[in-house]
Amino acid sequence: MTSPLSHDQHRRILHQRLDTHGDDLSRLDASSLSAGYALKLWTPTRVVEAFLRRIAARNEALHAYVDVWADDALKAARAATLAREAGHAIGPLHGVPIALKDLIEIEGRVCTAGSPTRRTYRAPHTATLVRRLLAHGMIVLGKTHTVEFAFGAWGTNEHLGTPRNPWDDAVHRTPGGSSSGSGVAVAARLAPWAIGTDTGGSVRIPAAFNGLTGLKVTFGRISNHGICPLSPSLDTPGPIARSALDAATLFNAMQGEDPLDPATQGIIPVDALSGLDLGIAGLRLGRLPEADRAGFQPEVLAAYDAALATLAGVGAQVVPVTLPMRLSSYTMASAVMHGEAYALYGALADDDTTPMDRGVRARIRAGAMPVERYLQAQWARQINTSRFLAAIADVDALLTPTTTTAAIPVADVDESSTAATITRFVNQLGLCALAVPCGYTAQGLPLSLQIVCRGFAEALALRIGHAFQQATRFHLREPGGL
Repeated sequence: MTSPLSHDQHRRILHQRLDTHGDDLSRLDASSLSAGYALKLWTPTRVVEAFLRRIAARNEALHAYVDVWADDALKAARAATLAREAGHAIGPLHGVPIALKDLIEIEGRVCTAGSPTRRTYRAPHTATLVRRLLAHGMIVLGKTHTVEFAFGAWGTNEHLGTPRNPWDDAVHRTPGGSSSGSGVAVAARLAPWAIGTDTGGSVRIPAAFNGLTGLKVTFGRISNHGICPLSPSLDTPGPIARSALDAATLFNAMQGEDPLDPATQGIIPVDALSGLDLGIAGLRLGRLPEADRAGFQPEVLAAYDAALATLAGVGAQVVPVTLPMRLSSYTMASAVMHGEAYALYGALADDDTTPMDRGVRARIRAGAMPVERYLQAQWARQINTSRFLAAIADVDALLTPTTTTAAIPVADVDESSTAATITRFVNQLGLCALAVPCGYTAQGLPLSLQIVCRGFAEALALRIGHAFQQATRFHLREPGGL
């Protein structure tokens, strides 16, 4: 990670951040932790110890982690400290800790995928993206909770437990799914950043409900090898972080061709950091059509409209767009997701003696469809994609809220609904999108803006998100009481 600031300027900024919050390194984002290593302000050992203290103090209540690898993380941190002191740092991320969603396999480690049927399943290999993170010298703190088989957007899990959204101490609210534990871990400072997966919104929804930045990448951009699948034609791993800068940094580290995942072949990595500070002057950003504004809570729309005004204020042109259909009408991704999930887990779901969350069982069983229906859904995706891309040809991005509501009480969850989300069309149409915090409800719950770009334009989405975060402070706010 590079910075135009001098070392002395950066040193002063980092000291100011610590002076503001006390000597608690868990309050710093990944970019700051990395910068502090370069300036020799702290060591990986101190950083990992700080996050492990936070985990020990808060994880029992928040239930973000399935498993914490404290001993191994400390060993890795001490090794990284010695390497840095000897001048043998692998790179700027050497010694930065991270949390992984418990769909992501590491050889010999248990990977539950959120299911009680996999409590003793040990992965036969390590996911490609984990190998890439380890090659950068990153340190895995542990595995975070997920909705069973990643099939649910509220973030609930009947058998293994539902993480608690840290933005409300009094009411157990939805953490967002399916990357529920990853969102809670980052929001509650149990990790500086984390990896989630997104098949219909499962990175962006927990980012939205937890006041974070989450990037849904284009299918094929990052390898899925070694990640427990839900819908192999839609699944995408992605970063959940505290800022667009951190998301861009982690995105850079994750991407690249992988011979073990044919979908990545021929896709050339991009450097999302190189143009992050270019600004957005002159970019044309499409606003939500009037017909699509129905169904959102008033506070969501107020924050969304204010975000549009902010982006216009820093030079973007916010313009109307006419879409082929309402965004809520893009439902073919659901048929594809259900059909592929049934192909993978239908035998488990159809066996009533097998423990499985009721909502997940119902969703998987809904995928028991004739092959004609599945193929029609795939064909419809192609037609819809062509028409949608034609409709947004004159804009650089489409802006929408990420969800129709802020996090709701877990007790009010209707498992037959789709978490009040407006995210699935992105997956169906082969697009990429970034969720960034853009406001708060009267109760202090985070609200989120979704920046949708064409496929493989992640760097542009991150650039727009970074410009928004340079003009606002929503991403800097922490849950109360933490």
